[in-house]
Amino acid sequence: MTATYDELSLFIAGEWIGAKGRDTKSVINPATGEVLGELPLATAADLDRALEAAQAGFEVWRRTSPYERSRILRKAADLIRERADHIATQLTLEEGKTLAEARVETIAAADTFEWYAEEGRRAYGRIVPTRLAGQRHLVLREPVGVVAAFTPWNFPSLTPARKIAGALGAGCACILKAAEETPSTAIALVRALADAGLPKGILGLVFGDPAEVSTHLIGSPIVRKISFTGSTAVGKQLTKLAAEGMKRTTMELGGHAPVIVLDDADAIKAATASVTFKYRNAGQVCIAPTRFYVHESLHERFVDTFTGLAEGLRVGNGLDDGIQMGPLANKRRIEAMDTLIADARQHGATLRTGGERIGNAGHFYKPTVLADVPISARIMNEEPFGPVAIINRFGNFDDMIKEANRLPYGLASYAFTEAQRNVSALAESVEAGMLGINNFFVSVPESPFGGVKESGHGSEGGIEGLDAYLSTKLVSQM
Repeated sequence: MTATYDELSLFIAGEWIGAKGRDTKSVINPATGEVLGELPLATAADLDRALEAAQAGFEVWRRTSPYERSRILRKAADLIRERADHIATQLTLEEGKTLAEARVETIAAADTFEWYAEEGRRAYGRIVPTRLAGQRHLVLREPVGVVAAFTPWNFPSLTPARKIAGALGAGCACILKAAEETPSTAIALVRALADAGLPKGILGLVFGDPAEVSTHLIGSPIVRKISFTGSTAVGKQLTKLAAEGMKRTTMELGGHAPVIVLDDADAIKAATASVTFKYRNAGQVCIAPTRFYVHESLHERFVDTFTGLAEGLRVGNGLDDGIQMGPLANKRRIEAMDTLIADARQHGATLRTGGERIGNAGHFYKPTVLADVPISARIMNEEPFGPVAIINRFGNFDDMIKEANRLPYGLASYAFTEAQRNVSALAESVEAGMLGINNFFVSVPESPFGGVKESGHGSEGGIEGLDAYLSTKLVSQM
């Protein structure tokens, strides 16, 4: 498939700003290694202008009726759907995932804007009964202010959509610092909002050195809320910066999702469903199923089925027909896979399939399965963020729960069982922000998405996602 890549720009104060007079960064196609385009990087003056525009825009947007805000967000959702094929192509070119996955993600982004278009009209307050005659307590919900949002490269459509839509739906202004590896997708979302009639200044889009941009934006007194998706290490650093200004944060950080397959589960069905989600986006998903704990009575059947299906996946350029897994995003991911898999084997793990790069062009890696991996191996303790599944056996339920909860992460988790008593036991004992039982569909616009422990705090999606951008004010009147 022949595809062209869009021109890259910043978006500040309602103006599209190209590369002239600014430093740039090359955007690389991970499937071919070719340079797709040159991305302009924001200067300090650009960031200051974006902040000033956002502050002015917020004063306009907070006074815009929820009905009018809803109309604009719904129009943006419609435009994203109309442009879905083009946006998905841009996404695949710069990120690598298959075109089918990119299109599903783009439609999910549109659904997210539509959800917040409606939910933003329901930011209800309440009246609290009082103790004194003639007194009235009003609880009001108000937008928190200007939001600085930071998003990674692995879901360049859906993740920005969650943050932008939540902020705008609540009446906030937003400055998005999207990933420099995948800028065109973010630009397409912002363009849809601009074309839908969003007033100038309310939404800005900047790119640049992540440390410099985050320090500049978070350090500004204009910014009152930070929303970040990325690694736990960076999330901790941004939380420290936010704490200096007592700024609210939503942190969606790393994970290492366990998958528990109990003895009453259908091993073939569970393995088949697991392969699809394990190798989605080449495993570069924060909620990817990774640590599989399979009851000893099902272990060999599960491993054999899983391995056979993994070996049958077609890996290649995501733009090509019939491809089921695209490349890793960059050379760093290839190196990380090699290092973690080699370490696991040195610790006694069995390599059932994969474990090596495919070819020399692009960043392709074989779908990999490791079995019987000891907990001393690094991959049992560090998020691999790649196309590798770890399949271990267990015999005792309590021991398995202890192992599933052993890590400091608690984003997503999954389980397969046919018994309701097991569902209840899992729901009560698994430490995670999301638990999928007999399915992996834990991310939809109307439900909260977020983790516990070192996987972060706060939620995106659902009414919780809107609440993250609202402040509470009590008005007590006599």
